[in-house]
Amino acid sequence: MSFDYWLIYILWKFFIKLKIFFFHIKNFDISGLTTLTYYFLTTIVILLTVIISVAFFTLFERKVLASIQSRKGPNKVGFFGLLQPVADGLKLIMKETVVPTRSFKTVFFLSAIYSFFLSLLLWTIFPFSYFFVISDMEYGLLFFFIISVLHVYSIMLAGWSSNSRYSFLGGLRSSAQLIAYDVTMVIVLLNIILFTKSLNIIKIIEYQSTHGWFIFYLPFSFIIFLICALAETNRHPFDLPEAEAELVSGYNVEYSAVNFSLFFLGEYSSMLFMAGFTVHLFLGGWTFIDFSFLSFFWNKLLAFIFYILKLSSIIYFFVIIRAAVPRYRYDQLMRIGWKYLLPLAFANFVLNCFLVYFFSNPSITAEITSLKDIFND
Repeated sequence: MSFDYWLIYILWKFFIKLKIFFFHIKNFDISGLTTLTYYFLTTIVILLTVIISVAFFTLFERKVLASIQSRKGPNKVGFFGLLQPVADGLKLIMKETVVPTRSFKTVFFLSAIYSFFLSLLLWTIFPFSYFFVISDMEYGLLFFFIISVLHVYSIMLAGWSSNSRYSFLGGLRSSAQLIAYDVTMVIVLLNIILFTKSLNIIKIIEYQSTHGWFIFYLPFSFIIFLICALAETNRHPFDLPEAEAELVSGYNVEYSAVNFSLFFLGEYSSMLFMAGFTVHLFLGGWTFIDFSFLSFFWNKLLAFIFYILKLSSIIYFFVIIRAAVPRYRYDQLMRIGWKYLLPLAFANFVLNCFLVYFFSNPSITAEITSLKDIFND
């Protein structure tokens, strides 16, 4: 056997024994490499798509911000500036990696890799369709909670290992911010679990295809979730860990070249994921109305176009917020998270619990029906 076959065999056995979250091996076909090849190619395609999308998302953001501020934006590299992300990537790769003298070098390097790895790990549960998903987990939302909590460690370790006061303060700010808004986000997502009785993302999308989008059932949860998504991805107006006027550049002030690009790619990858995640949870995902007078192909094409429009609207919202809303002070950020959003999210959850119990109880439903008949008579 060649080395390639041995390498595939070892990786195959490794994934089966550890049952890691990269692949859903509940129905794994051990009779051949067909299933393994399918999952491997799916992973490669999705990760390459994410990385390329992140690169051109930066160009989209710069163009939108330039339009809002009456500027042209990137327009020199390539036609209409389309090669600007490629030029930026080559510049970061070719730059020298500067490491602080008194930093904890091992943790310093691993923090950037860890941040980028976690951002890519989220995409393993992101369903692009019923069949195009790396891992269709029954506990997909729980996996999302775990990765969201673990992400704070990359920023904390980056700030601590740099041995810089600015970086350390940025790491502390980020840990407090993410904990505050993680709790609120979990309570918001409990409303969806309450209705669907499932943690599987595809089942949540299927529920919306038959019962309607959650943005109409849970409008307050949708608004709170968008605010928490901005805080989770360190975007305006919640980008206090990167406050340039106070902390130079925050937790990544000592990073340069490839290490800085890993943090940069991780942040924008998380932003794209949160935009798609919002579409799946509240806007019905890729589902659309099936018109009987259209063929299967045209129905699927319309569903795809509508899905892209929904995803683009959420991404555009993230960019517009950066241009339109000023950055909060740190005390204002904490006050919004703990004093306003958390009580509102909890009150909304309690109200939805009463509504679900009230309308799902057969005896109460029968009484309501009888009262309607009495008033109609």
